[in-house]
Amino acid sequence: MNDLNILDRSPVFDDVINGIAPQVNYYVNEKEYHLAYYLADGIYLKWTTFIQSIRIPQTEMQTKFATTQEAVRKDVERAFGVLQARFAGVKNPSKLWDKEKIGNIMKACTILHNMIVEDEKDANTLEEFEDEDFNFTVKRSKNTGCSIARRQEVQNPHTHQQLKQDFIEHIWTKFRHIPN
Repeated sequence: MNDLNILDRSPVFDDVINGIAPQVNYYVNEKEYHLAYYLADGIYLKWTTFIQSIRIPQTEMQTKFATTQEAVRKDVERAFGVLQARFAGVKNPSKLWDKEKIGNIMKACTILHNMIVEDEKDANTLEEFEDEDFNFTVKRSKNTGCSIARRQEVQNPHTHQQLKQDFIEHIWTKFRHIPN
């Protein structure tokens, strides 16, 4: 089974489509967006919720975006590797558990991992990410509208392309002076 078949059967967007996911608001390149997104590779669909890299970048701006997106995506993959190394429940197959239990296990492992890291870390090494151009908020959803409209919003290729272009421009503006 490939990633797209898994995605088609996955409940990952059920809360968004059913109007019960937390509301996410953020600005990229001075434009407001309302759906969380995932960094993905090129196999994924052109949905609002996926930001893929650029396979063959043609400009310096596209190259900067591609290398930045790929680096961040690899950081996320490494984070899952850390969770798998630390918690057997994340590493091993979980066909016997339902999706709610799996979600709770992942949340618990992430929280426990963060508590362990906080406990082990020197208080003087704390760094916070601040970027005045990229702020986001997460609130409980009050959206009780039509699930068909929300599904169309999640799968909107136009919004996907606009968000991706806004990210390309934002990353170029903020980081073009930093070598790859």
